[in-house]
Amino acid sequence: MNNFVISIMNKYGYIGILFLITIENIFPPIPSEVILTLGGFMTTQSGCNMSLFGVIIYSTIGSVIGAIILYYIGYILNKDRLIKIVRSKAGKILCLKESDIRKSDKSFNSNGDLTVLYCRFIPIVRSLISIPAGMNKMKFSIFIIYTFIGSLIWNIVLVSLGKLVGENYMVVANIFSKYSKFILIILILWIIFKIIKKFNKHK
Repeated sequence: MNNFVISIMNKYGYIGILFLITIENIFPPIPSEVILTLGGFMTTQSGCNMSLFGVIIYSTIGSVIGAIILYYIGYILNKDRLIKIVRSKAGKILCLKESDIRKSDKSFNSNGDLTVLYCRFIPIVRSLISIPAGMNKMKFSIFIIYTFIGSLIWNIVLVSLGKLVGENYMVVANIFSKYSKFILIILILWIIFKIIKKFNKHK
């Protein structure tokens, strides 16, 4: 998998990253953690024409495109029809699991539109949450805004870390894949801390 990702990035640059992240959103088993941290690492290599900013922007565009495709799949299909497809050979080819679909749907119904935002930080669910958003006819403009913000934050963190750790990018990718929920909580607490600190300064 890594060799495939590297070859696409080397050959097509930003467009390769956009393509890989779009596909990653549609086929969740392709790890965005690897693509993004590798993209960050590659910006440090001599001869690479990609910048940190460019990798973040193109990967975010890819995330939004992939999410839109899944949104409209959910918009067209209801949950029962989708689960029937997942149980078929097509579901196996797409590497989709019924449990993941049900988990995403339950999460959306329990927490509403904001689920689209915070689920962008959770592997597998971060992609599939777009389907129940479509099934529940979530307002498209709100869906795009939440998807963009969540994807942008996720991409900034992973691409930046990939650049920072260099050849050890796989260590970061594995940590994020395993402890993403914990890391999300830390990020939220850090944001809250910064907001409170800024508020206290202006008192």
